[in-house]
Amino acid sequence: MPQHPFPPLYDKDSKILILGSFPSVKSREQMFFYGHPQNRFWKVISSVLGAETPTTIEEKRSFLLSNNIALWDVIASCDITGSSDSSIKNVVANDLTEILDSADIKQIFVNGKTAEKYYNKYIRDKINRNAICLPSTSPANAGWNLERLIGEWKVILKLL
Repeated sequence: MPQHPFPPLYDKDSKILILGSFPSVKSREQMFFYGHPQNRFWKVISSVLGAETPTTIEEKRSFLLSNNIALWDVIASCDITGSSDSSIKNVVANDLTEILDSADIKQIFVNGKTAEKYYNKYIRDKINRNAICLPSTSPANAGWNLERLIGEWKVILKLL
């Protein structure tokens, strides 16, 4: 059963927390979030914030922290085939208390329906906080083009 291989990204100034489901194979190889080149997360978040898209892990890390954004995933470990969210079974959820106790998180967002499903099932009632579901930036979410994703993700600007 794969374990989540890298820590959450946040600091005491983080205001919003964006949760994915579980890292893709590429992200697990790179040991950082949204590592698959077809995932549109970095293009979407940089467009929403009116910035250039960060490319290196260090650029991505400082970009998020300088914009008060924390990143983590709902799932700590699970059985998964490749990067397929639909194959996820035997979920163990991450404990968000470490982040919530250290930073003044105004809102939690989930990146896509799979993250929402597991957040609502395993985390929401434990921490008594709802999450806002944003459309997934995954290439599997082909029904959403980049412009439409950016439009929906702009909701985070109200909280930064």
